[in-house]
Order: sequence, then structure tokens, then C-alpha cells
Amino acid sequence: MRAEHQQLVDEIRQSISLLRRHLDWDNALARLEELNHRAEDPSLWENAEMAQALMRERQQLQDATDVVARIEGELADTIGLIELAEAEDEASVLADAESALRELHREAQKRQIESLLSGEADRNDTYLEVHAGAGGTESQDWAAMLLRMYSRWAAAHGYKVEEIGYNEGEEAGIRSATLLIKGPNAYGWLKTESGVHRLVRISPFDSSARRHTSFASVWVYPVIDDSIEIDIKESDVRVDTYRSSGAGGQHVNTTDSAVRLTHIPSGIVVACQNERSQHKNRATAWAMLRSRLYELELQKREEKAQAEAASKTDIGWGHQIRSYVLQPYQLVKDLRTGVESTNPQAVLDGDLDMFMEASLAQRVNAREAATA
Repeated sequence: MRAEHQQLVDEIRQSISLLRRHLDWDNALARLEELNHRAEDPSLWENAEMAQALMRERQQLQDATDVVARIEGELADTIGLIELAEAEDEASVLADAESALRELHREAQKRQIESLLSGEADRNDTYLEVHAGAGGTESQDWAAMLLRMYSRWAAAHGYKVEEIGYNEGEEAGIRSATLLIKGPNAYGWLKTESGVHRLVRISPFDSSARRHTSFASVWVYPVIDDSIEIDIKESDVRVDTYRSSGAGGQHVNTTDSAVRLTHIPSGIVVACQNERSQHKNRATAWAMLRSRLYELELQKREEKAQAEAASKTDIGWGHQIRSYVLQPYQLVKDLRTGVESTNPQAVLDGDLDMFMEASLAQRVNAREAATA
């Protein structure tokens, strides 16, 4: 087997080994067998909540073990095909086998990164807020571009996207918007996107065609369920109602149905206006506030862990995390990990996985260094 093929095979095997170790393979198979046996017990559904939790755990274990077994099987088949094609000098067969090996390598690497999503809220749905920075129309247009980027990323990964809030810009773009992104590991994948994003381009709003720099902020926090208790004193929260506004259609309302909550001790502000009912908007806003306060606690823990590590990275609100340059050259660079792309249009169309994977790996490495 050629050296380049052997290197890919070795890296895939290493990923498989890490996945098995992360799953604690033998114990995972034993636990799955136990769950399968319990799922056959008719009395299980006498306690619906416990039954649902058991079935979720069973499905997660089944999916995880199936993935490892499939990658192992496909790797063995691909190795056999490559060896056969090389022995019989079948160029077209070898080309197909090489392509399959590279695709398998990409999947194994991604699954390895996905195994890092072991935080207590990583599997949850998530809220994603985008806020335009100072700079008027320029920054508001940039905020709308970011909103589109994350919507496209979510759609490409099979996530469901709901608009919770939408505030139009004065001339173009948005002042702010909030998305609810639903799907497995939504928060885990998106959590490293919180921070300030910088755009450099020739402004379409400048008649002199000058280069402008714009900033917008992204904030990501998990949807939490009733099993996570967050105590909020109502006296600590200011409630404001106002008239919904936006791009038209569902965004327009003629009554004060939109709700804004301000948590006075932390300064956190959340708002919801996607429903015509003030009651529903109020309930959603309170859920969002609980989630924001929970995420704040997660962030404090993360920063404490990283402060104890030798290499601390800035991941919090107010820190610039990524630069998108469209002129005078084409480059997107993550300022935390150094990962770059020379295809900004693909990134703005939602091709973000390379940045997310690198940031997740960096976080885990920092956490492991802190606990070593």
C-alpha cells in the first residue's frame, strides 16, 4: 500500500481507537444490552418520564456504537479494494477506492471531534443571537450576513431553525435577531461561535467605494429543560412590552405583544416577539432568560478551567474571534485557533465546520491541561 494511503489508514484507525476509548467500548456494549432488555419490559412505560430517558440513552448508545462498527467495516473493505486495485493495476478502481478512503477519513475525524461534545448541555437545542455593532448600516448589513450564514449552516446539518426575535436595521440589515436552532448537539457545535466577528470589505453603501471594517456580536446559549433548576427572583427582572416590528408578515403586529426581560443583577436582556400572543412571548422570554443565566454559569466554569491551564484562550463576550476579509484579499481567519479559509463566500454560505472543530478541540485540550 502506498505511503499516502497508509497514513490515512493509520489516522482512521487512531480515530476509531479514540472513539472506542471515549465510549468505554465494552461497558457501552454491556449497557446497551441491558437497555435493550429493559425496553422489552411492558411495565417500563408505567413511568413515562423514566421510559423516555431510557429510550434516549439507548438510542444514543446504539447510534454511537453503530457508527464505530460501520467505519471499521468500511475501512476493512476499502483497504481490500485498494490492495486489489494496486495488485491488478486497475487505475479507475484505485481512484474510486482512494476517494472512498478520503471520505472515510473525513468522517472519522468529524466523529472524533463530535465525541468531544460531552458537556452537560452540549446535546441540547440552542439559541443564537446576532447583534450589530457600532457603525450603522454597515454593521447592520454585516449582522444580517451572519444571520444568513448560521441559518445556512444549520439547514445543511439538518437542524430546524425558528426565528424568535427580529429587529430591522434603519436602511438595511438587522440591528439584532435571535434564532432557535433545534437538533442533536446544536449547542455543542455552536457554543464556540460566541464573540465578536469582524468584516473588512468595499462597502456597497459607500459611493466612493472605500474599504470599511464592521463588527457584529454573536451569542450562543443552550435551551434548558425542567431538569435544570435556575432560580430567578421576579423582583430582579424588569418586564417591558412593546409592539413587534420586523421585515413584514409574521414580524408585524399592531398590539404590544412583544416582551423584553432585563435581569438587573447580571444586565442580561432577552426579548421575544415571534408570537402574536403576549402570553406566549412572555413564556418564551422567561425560558430564554433561564437559559442565558445557565450559560453564564457554564461560561464561568469554562473560564475558571482555562485560567488554570497554561494556555488560556479568550472565548467570552466582547472578544474578537474571527476576521472575514473580502478586500483587498480573500481570507477568513479564526484568531483563536489560526484556522484559515481562502474562500470567504463558502464560509458565508455556512461552511463553518473546520472552525468549529478546531475550537472544540482547543477547548478540550485546555480543559484537560487544567485538570492534569
